[in-house]
Amino acid sequence: MEKGLLPPELKLDGVKLFSNSELLRIWRNNLKGIQWTDENGNLIRGAVDNILQKGSKLIVIDYKTRGYPCKDDTHKHYQDQLDIYNFLLRKNGYETEDYAYLIFYHPLKVSEDGSVVFHSELKKMDVSVDNAGRILKDAVETLEGEMPSAGKECEYCKWKKEIE
Repeated sequence: MEKGLLPPELKLDGVKLFSNSELLRIWRNNLKGIQWTDENGNLIRGAVDNILQKGSKLIVIDYKTRGYPCKDDTHKHYQDQLDIYNFLLRKNGYETEDYAYLIFYHPLKVSEDGSVVFHSELKKMDVSVDNAGRILKDAVETLEGEMPSAGKECEYCKWKKEIE
């Protein structure tokens, strides 16, 4: 594929791949990612899969590979992730569109030689940096506050009781 061209499953007009490959390499790195430190010194970071560009605005795209087709609401489980990526980009001075993309891949056919044909499904999702701000504020308050009470239905709370 020619550098800068979109993969064929991304049939999007007026959009190109983010051109700063060195910065994108850092943003993709799980140990670095897109970082922002709040006024209390809390470091928040997230590693994106890819960034698209439409004019001066950035668009997050996240790839999901599964062994089976998506349910109708599968994409909704990634809302917070996309919101936080956009929040981090904006906190770093970048303009983002008010939407992002998820692209799901699952195998359609596996040949005898081991080659795989994948189905791809593109989902455009609205993003909310306000939602991300609330999530991060709640996380910081939880970390800095008293240990919350165990929830009856919480699997992690049940596990914690078993190891004590």
